[in-house]
Amino acid sequence: MKHATAAALDQLEGLLGQVRALAGLKEKSRGVFYWKSKAFLHFHEDKLGLFADVRDASGKDFDRFKVDEAAGARALIEAARARLG
Repeated sequence: MKHATAAALDQLEGLLGQVRALAGLKEKSRGVFYWKSKAFLHFHEDKLGLFADVRDASGKDFDRFKVDEAAGARALIEAARARLG
């Protein structure tokens, strides 16, 4: 699964705006977010669609969300908010 291209991120601009509004995150490059100097959230694309990986609660791995569907995008924002505290 490759990192999301600019064209893929264009499709997610509304979701990117919601992520950018989360306190404490820094967007190092478009669609790649860090929290406290650690990679926290980034996007991927493949033939099955668009996905986001967000750092899991343990801080050691990532959970994947299918974000080209409304339910997945909502779940991503909820998970990110919870993990940011």
